[in-house]
Amino acid sequence: MAVETREYRAEAKFQRVSPQKARLVLNLIRGRGVQEALEATAFTKKRIAPVVHKLLTSAVDNARFIAGEEGIDLDVDRLYVKRALANDGPRMKRIRPAPMGRAYRYQRRLAHLVVSIAERVDGSNLVTRAEEPVEVKAAPAKKAAAKKASVAKTSTATKKAAKKTAAKA
Repeated sequence: MAVETREYRAEAKFQRVSPQKARLVLNLIRGRGVQEALEATAFTKKRIAPVVHKLLTSAVDNARFIAGEEGIDLDVDRLYVKRALANDGPRMKRIRPAPMGRAYRYQRRLAHLVVSIAERVDGSNLVTRAEEPVEVKAAPAKKAAAKKASVAKTSTATKKAAKKTAAKA
């Protein structure tokens, strides 16, 4: 019987950063323990890092509050970042003056950040070691391609030699 774990989340909407830049910070914390993720965001030199830190703190506070309300036994030390997303928000259309009275349009991007945390169950979801990549056996295909290429080279070479001997005779 699988034990169902509760998921707690926090959202920060309409953040003035592009989702691509926010994902750089969120990728650092995804899958890590909450304490380690808080330390990572505290020392990251990105403009969005303090917002992610505050969001993660809010998710932990939400977990404590909901666990207290529902009478769930929650171990904060076993919490980890289950999901960390940066979705597109609305875009603000702006105009930049251009030469000769023209105007260039550009877009300011906004992001919706979502962080959800859950409690680890008996070390599940832990990465203990990196899996070794499986080698693909493509050697026979390479040998077959090399054979075809060598046959094509020899056939053209023999044709040219035959033409030269025919021209001399």
